[in-house]
Amino acid sequence: MNVAPALIRGYEVVIGLETHTQLSTASKIFSGAPTAFGAAPNTQACAVDLALPGSLPVMNRGAVERAIRFGLAVGGQIAPLSIFARKNYFYPDLPKGYQISQYELPVVQGGTVEFYLADVPHQVRLTRAHLEEDAGKSVHDAFDGLSGIDLNRAGTPLLEIVSEPDMRSSKEAVEYAKALHALVVWLGICDGNMQEGSFRCDANVSVRRPGAPFGTRREIKNLNSFRFLQQAIDFEIQWQIDQIEDGLAIRQATVLFNPDSGETRAMRTKEDAHDYRYFPDPDLPPLVIAPEWIARVTGEMPELPRVMAARFEREDGLAAYDASMMTQSLAVARYYEATKAAGAPAKLAANWLMGELSRRLNAEELGIDASPVSPATLAALIARIADGTISNNGAKQVFDALWNGETDVDAVISAKGLKQMSDSGELSAIVDAVLAANPKSVDEYRAGKDKAFNALVGQAMKASKGKANPTQLSELLKKKLG
Repeated sequence: MNVAPALIRGYEVVIGLETHTQLSTASKIFSGAPTAFGAAPNTQACAVDLALPGSLPVMNRGAVERAIRFGLAVGGQIAPLSIFARKNYFYPDLPKGYQISQYELPVVQGGTVEFYLADVPHQVRLTRAHLEEDAGKSVHDAFDGLSGIDLNRAGTPLLEIVSEPDMRSSKEAVEYAKALHALVVWLGICDGNMQEGSFRCDANVSVRRPGAPFGTRREIKNLNSFRFLQQAIDFEIQWQIDQIEDGLAIRQATVLFNPDSGETRAMRTKEDAHDYRYFPDPDLPPLVIAPEWIARVTGEMPELPRVMAARFEREDGLAAYDASMMTQSLAVARYYEATKAAGAPAKLAANWLMGELSRRLNAEELGIDASPVSPATLAALIARIADGTISNNGAKQVFDALWNGETDVDAVISAKGLKQMSDSGELSAIVDAVLAANPKSVDEYRAGKDKAFNALVGQAMKASKGKANPTQLSELLKKKLG
């Protein structure tokens, strides 16, 4: 469910995202040229990519299969017949003078992406997902004032995923983008490398008074980090409201975000579909996807995040939100399951992944694959919490040591003297001494003052130098107090 949006200066924000996902094929969408990143300029562009006379495009079957996989994952409709069209515009890095894309009949129609914002479930509807080729890249040299064209990316296969304008804040847009990113990586259809341009977003942003028709949108192009996505949307929202409050009209436009200044600036007036003069590409026949093809891809699908989360709820007893956090990425899910397999109770494993481990990973900007604490080591630490060997506070000290290179949980506990006092004789002697030294607190507890009991627990923990097992200590105190 999506909650009612918060207003910004009395305006409601309306956001839709168009996400360009580079598909993980080894060759381009209409040619056999390679797609590897980082090659020398213009070394991965063949005759088809360069639009040389007589060259003809041929559809990459692997790109279609990846589109089918995505459509199945989001619950969209896989079109039995879809059409490739020519999107006509002129730019130096577009050799043909048009881009081969899909317009009226895309390969995937509809679907939804689900995610959590804080602990509230949200859902964003998808309009479509269509296959298309990427353009080349203009390279500008700030020193000599010259520009060059690198056509290595020309023809790289993209799946453009278009959402409905369902988002009402920059935070919601970021969480949607993160969920979409995690899904395409989970499915194996994209490597998700945002620095290399494998996953980049265009944000359509407008504002309106509550209940009014949609305002005029401006499209922020080529946002390749979640931080930039949020910053760009936040600036654009304030800019549009300022314009309206000053009595100025918002003009539909394509804008760019400058990360250094944190500002957006207009690049060109935004075109409408008719300006691109779409028409079916005469060199490509309609794309026909037979039911048997869909059935085969369905049989090869991995367990989806929502299905896995439901299994964690059912089998592990996790709350819905916790289960969703354990499936926020394939790497997290694998770490969680490996920690369980090493013997950790499911709920404790989830708590540590969402808590201390997540905190340390975020602080050092690491992915869970780069965690210096392995699932087996974390499970060994959790086992010592579960059997009462160490307290939660002691466990955090052990975790710090593990994070900094130690690998033996028991050795760290011994070296730091963190083992809890669980011997009943020692605890009994401590409790007797505390009760004898604090008769006032004993009388107040017996008179019904619960705070007095907490004071006695505190004194006993102090007497044990923090090593007493809190649960055993509390039970013993209650027993002796009658």
